[in-house]
Amino acid sequence: MQDITVLKTQAKRLRKALADTGTEVSHSRALELVAQSVGARDWNTVAATTRPDTPAWHIGQIVSGRYLGHAFTGRIHEVSARAAGWHRLTIDFDTPVDVVASEHFTSLRRRVSGTVGTDGKTVEKTSNGQPHLQLD
Repeated sequence: MQDITVLKTQAKRLRKALADTGTEVSHSRALELVAQSVGARDWNTVAATTRPDTPAWHIGQIVSGRYLGHAFTGRIHEVSARAAGWHRLTIDFDTPVDVVASEHFTSLRRRVSGTVGTDGKTVEKTSNGQPHLQLD
């Protein structure tokens, strides 16, 4: 995908070129036409995929971080976009993580999901204030 400022400039040029031939279009319509010309469904899709703060999470990516306070390494199994700047990730851990803080029993998790922001952290926090999932 091209730089968003380049695409906005193209939309302005398209709007002017069409106006010069007698066809008036709104700026938003010109943005939609440019989005379609680069293969996107609409301008919102272009804006979301060219945003500089959008992390490049992808399936198969090796990641590390902390889950419920435990260090982990693993591989991204699934990715889906949520609200602007937020992605739902499913991570397969290389080594299962014990999610119970009890000496009486354990509960090992090999795969977890969480919605992280551009900083790689979940909004949800443990009782000590740490994010449930935090990527390095």
